[in-house]
Amino acid sequence: MQYRYITIEGNIGAGKTTLANKLAEHFNAKLILEEFADNPFLPKFYEKPQQYAFPLELFFMAERYKQLKDMLQMQDMFSRLVISDYLFIKSLLFAKINLKEEEYNLYQKLFEIINPQLVQPDLLIFLNAPVSRLQQNIRTRNRSYEQQIADEYLENVHEMYMQYIKQHPVRTLMIDMTKVDFVKNPADFDFLLGSLDKEYAPGVHYL
Repeated sequence: MQYRYITIEGNIGAGKTTLANKLAEHFNAKLILEEFADNPFLPKFYEKPQQYAFPLELFFMAERYKQLKDMLQMQDMFSRLVISDYLFIKSLLFAKINLKEEEYNLYQKLFEIINPQLVQPDLLIFLNAPVSRLQQNIRTRNRSYEQQIADEYLENVHEMYMQYIKQHPVRTLMIDMTKVDFVKNPADFDFLLGSLDKEYAPGVHYL
C-alpha cells in the first residue's frame, strides 16, 4: 500500500462509513469516523434548518478539526495507514448549502484559518450514488432525523461535491455505487483492493 492517508467521501447515505470500516479492518489501519451523533444540533437542524444551520456547521467544523488534528498529527502517522470517512472540506461545502450569505462569509474565514493546519489525504475514494439509492439507504439505516431529507437537498450536496472535485486537483477514485456492493459481493471489494495497488495522477479516475 503506497497511500498513507485515504479518505472516503460521498453524499448522505452513500456508504462511506461501511467502506471505511471494511478497508480499515483489511489493512489494520487507523480509522477516523465522523462523530455526527455527538452533534446536538443535528436533529434540530432537520426540523428548523434556518434557525440551527449556523451552530450545526460550527459544531461540525470544530469537532472535525479536533478529531483530525489529534489523530493525524501523532508521531506514527506515516508508519500506519489512516482511513477516514470524511474530508475536512465537507465543512465548507455543507456550509455553502446551509448558511445564509453573511453566515457563510464568516464561516469561510474561520475555515481558512484552520484548514492549512491539517494534513490532507493523498487519495480520495468518492462513492457516487443516485438520489434514489441514497434515499433507500437512508430509510434502511433508519435514523429518525434523516427520514425527511428532500431529494433536492441531496442533489445540492452532490453538485457541491462535483464542483469541488472538478476544481481541485484531488487524486480521486470515482466509484459508481449502482454497480458495486462492497458488503454483499466480495469480488467488488477485492477489485477495489487491487485498484489501491496502483499509483494515480491527480485528477478523477473512474473504477
